[in-house]
Amino acid sequence: MNRRAYLGVDAGSISLNLVLLDADGAVLFEAPYRRIEGNPVAAVGAGLRELRATLPADVEIAAAGVTGSGRHLMAAVIGADVVKNEISAHARAAVHLHPDVQTIFEIGGQDSKVTVVRDGAVVDFAMNLVCAAGTGSFLDAQAKRLNLSIEAFGAMALRAKRPTAIAGRCTVFAESDMIHKQQIGHRQEDIVLGLCHAMVRNFLGNVCRGKEVRPPVLLQGGVSANPGIRRAFEDVLGYPVTVPERHLAMGAIGAALFAARAGVSRTRFRGFAIGEQPVETQGFDCEDCANRCEVVEIVVEGEVIGRAGGRCRKWEATGAAAGEAGESAETLKR
Repeated sequence: MNRRAYLGVDAGSISLNLVLLDADGAVLFEAPYRRIEGNPVAAVGAGLRELRATLPADVEIAAAGVTGSGRHLMAAVIGADVVKNEISAHARAAVHLHPDVQTIFEIGGQDSKVTVVRDGAVVDFAMNLVCAAGTGSFLDAQAKRLNLSIEAFGAMALRAKRPTAIAGRCTVFAESDMIHKQQIGHRQEDIVLGLCHAMVRNFLGNVCRGKEVRPPVLLQGGVSANPGIRRAFEDVLGYPVTVPERHLAMGAIGAALFAARAGVSRTRFRGFAIGEQPVETQGFDCEDCANRCEVVEIVVEGEVIGRAGGRCRKWEATGAAAGEAGESAETLKR
């Protein structure tokens, strides 16, 4: 008898993360942080090929879940059974792995979020979709300006002894202030940690404004890989911040956990062939209402296998992804 396993895919703006869980929620396979490089379809195909090469013969995919900013496109591509927003997916994984969590900071390349959890349920959240100064793109830009890799940037922050005060309310001010501090002789490691502090102050002052931040706090998302940011959060908050062991894959883990408990009798997962076949996209403008949505069609061997992009979900309902699960708030504990 085959062992049932559950696929989770987190398709973000910069990276794609993929995991496979067994029926008990243990990780069987993990491919975290595969850069999308402008082509999420190719990225998930590569991830599925990697999974297929390592998957034992007695394991079958019983259900698949997706999350992330590209979740609707990814659902159509792979044939997902469950589609969840990032807040729900990250919180589900956090509660599963750290049941006592009360606050989740999730910072990615293009957006950042805070989620307040009480007794295993999401009770409040906020997102930043406008200001880059609270996201990973801010750190990437400053690291390049300093001629550092993002890995070296994080390591350098840990060597700082006296972080430089950097104006962090927006990227333009931060860059000009950083240049000024370089010109008057501040040490580079102190400037680097100062930039981390600026980003953390921006996040806490804007995204977390009006939210009750209580420990235990988990730091997740791509920026959680930067040890300088973790240090900056702990410096500012005054207590430890936990980076989960699988911090880069928490969204994918949450999507897989939702898929595992969805009660799917027959999965819509298209199988690993989707990673081997040439997948093309084409689009059209729907003129059925004033929204004029740009609908994207996913095409394999001349056949439209799914659609994404419509606000009312009408076109998705007429494609092969019809019947996908809705996105709803719910208690996260089993």
